[in-house]
Amino acid sequence: MTDLLTELTWLETYGPLNDIFCVSFLRGLDPPEVLRRFGAASGERLAFADLNSLVSEYVEQTQGGSGGGYVGVAPSGEWSVAIEPWGWQGNLPEVIGGLSKGSEVVAINRHDYAEAHFVHAVDGTVLGGFLPRLPSERYGSDPERLTPWMCEAGLDPEQDERPPNPIAAAFAVAARMTGVTFTPEFLERPLLVGDIRT
Repeated sequence: MTDLLTELTWLETYGPLNDIFCVSFLRGLDPPEVLRRFGAASGERLAFADLNSLVSEYVEQTQGGSGGGYVGVAPSGEWSVAIEPWGWQGNLPEVIGGLSKGSEVVAINRHDYAEAHFVHAVDGTVLGGFLPRLPSERYGSDPERLTPWMCEAGLDPEQDERPPNPIAAAFAVAARMTGVTFTPEFLERPLLVGDIRT
């Protein structure tokens, strides 16, 4: 697990994803279906830099209060990975229910001005979730199922103190659950980008 955590520490920095983003892993759904579930009418193949430009323009117009407005999706084995720069839609209860209908979703939101979240949902039901910076704060119909992976990543739910590298640790839990390690290489792939502005 130490090597995996080291590989994921880039998510703790103000790198290409900055300090607000959401990444969702969706099992058995192709990128066009993922975009439909996020509410996008269609998609366009773009590089991450182009997605970031669209998001930056939207955030400037809205002063950031409405999220990033766009999502980019890339396939990875039996999963699709949805990336929302400056966004949090994939983590919202009213959204993750639809995203996970007939599927499984693991979503991590980093938000340095509010609260980061990890959520696991299957077929419309949130089975488990926790706050990476305070892993004792758990929720869902079966949050205990995440405990072994959380402890392995250094997110002990019995501790009330902030763990080191909580965002990297949350992504390590996701990697154990999905088999997909979210490396910077994902930001070099072509993405199917959809407009989810509300």
